[in-house]
Amino acid sequence: MSNLRIMTEGVVLLETLRLRIEFHDRVGIVYDVSQVVSPKNINIVSLQVLPNHMFLEIEALGQREELALLGELRSIAGVKQVETIEVMPYEERERQLKAVLDSVSDGIIAVDHKRRITVFNPACEKILLLSAEQAIGRDVAEVISMDIPMIKSLENGEGYDNKEIIITTTRGRHHYLSTGRPVKDESGRIIGMVSALKDMNQVRDLVYSVTKPSMFTFEDIIYGSEVLEKVLMMARRVAKSDSTVVIRGESGTGKELFARAIHMESMRRHKPFVPLNCAALPDSLLESELFGYADGAFTGAKKGGKQGLFEFAHEGTLFLDEIGELSPHLQAKLLRVLQDGKVRRIGDRHETPVNVRVIAATNRNLEEMMLQGQFREDLYYRLNVFPLRLPPLRERPEDIPFLVQHFLKKYHSYQDKKITGISAGALRMLTKNHWTGNVRELENVIERAINLVENGEIRQEHIVLDEARLVSSRTGRQMEEVLTATSLKATAAQAELDVLQLALKTYGTARKAAKALGVSHTTVINKMKKFGLTAR
Repeated sequence: MSNLRIMTEGVVLLETLRLRIEFHDRVGIVYDVSQVVSPKNINIVSLQVLPNHMFLEIEALGQREELALLGELRSIAGVKQVETIEVMPYEERERQLKAVLDSVSDGIIAVDHKRRITVFNPACEKILLLSAEQAIGRDVAEVISMDIPMIKSLENGEGYDNKEIIITTTRGRHHYLSTGRPVKDESGRIIGMVSALKDMNQVRDLVYSVTKPSMFTFEDIIYGSEVLEKVLMMARRVAKSDSTVVIRGESGTGKELFARAIHMESMRRHKPFVPLNCAALPDSLLESELFGYADGAFTGAKKGGKQGLFEFAHEGTLFLDEIGELSPHLQAKLLRVLQDGKVRRIGDRHETPVNVRVIAATNRNLEEMMLQGQFREDLYYRLNVFPLRLPPLRERPEDIPFLVQHFLKKYHSYQDKKITGISAGALRMLTKNHWTGNVRELENVIERAINLVENGEIRQEHIVLDEARLVSSRTGRQMEEVLTATSLKATAAQAELDVLQLALKTYGTARKAAKALGVSHTTVINKMKKFGLTAR
């Protein structure tokens, strides 16, 4: 009941008068109160009786009549106190309930036993694109659909949890998760139904906020070479757009790391980043993972169906690693999604609009695959909007000292050891290796070395490389060095010179080079004097 004020002969009156009567509990107290009010022909709007309290709402009175009434009520035997109040208890509960319903992010819809809508909160208005004024009082089957689970639950009295609902109405396509419970009276009869609706976009955000892995940014990429700096500069620029990106590079060069950094630099950073290795799953399973499936689509399908990764990545980024492993069938379906921006679940007749940025990656030669008919030309040009090539580690040896220090910090704390750094000879071995496995292989070698060393610095004997690869990579100048080395001392001296020159060139100063090499500043100064080197 409203508490509006009106003007009567210049006197401000309440539209209704609300009273709280406190009394000693006794038989007949309500009757006595009514005997005071009724003879005066005062209309009683509402009456609530609670233990030792009575709340009375009557039509508004003039000031004299109100004072007289209060006096008579106070004179009733057992009455302790009579005072005016602003809000009746039931009004307070209604206001609290409305505040709760208005504040929750879930849509709340309630119906009575005849399926008429009695509650339709603001969140429900947003999910179903319908105002409460248009919904309340109408049959829920007319407003939403006959296929929603709350209608069946109203009939059988059974609740349900987290059912995925996809319906199409004249207002558009609605996709939400629903949980419902029947409302019963004291005798157990079903008198209504309450259902909570959660918009599927909110569900995806909630799942991602709980399950998302730690994300990488461009600041987390370790490098020191100019060639990788140029790649980073291009990646930062394309990250600001929504363009599709194809990252090319050998295994272990950090393609997923770049994909995650692009996502975190984009406007989609607060939405899901969903990675999928296309080579890790069989074709049939990969299709259901990407596109999802409808209820009953195939034997063993999850009841109610399942959304695919395209739907889960809505408004976010889908990273398709090893894109060259997709079958022709899936290439065609992927092309359709990229062209139309819609995805159709397996076994479903309807399409769901999706807004997804695709970043693909491969270590295969897509151009050769096109010539051989293994990769669709139209899909190639749809994906290859902005190509990024990550150079292999052997093309950027300047990055190795930076990466080594990073991995030393990462792994030495895992074990109870005091690693002081890496020797010049060991670092020279690393810079001369071919690194077929690139950064991933280098990380493995450093972790292996930390396991082998007791304490102090990592030396050459702690560096265990793949001998077959090491021998096969020794060509040209490397093989000549092995054949012409006259002594261990001479070889060690040459290794020190090579590593020191590389460190000074990379870091610029003796102090920074010493830090990167894991030795003291004095040691580097002495070595520079020995070999006649100067820092730039």
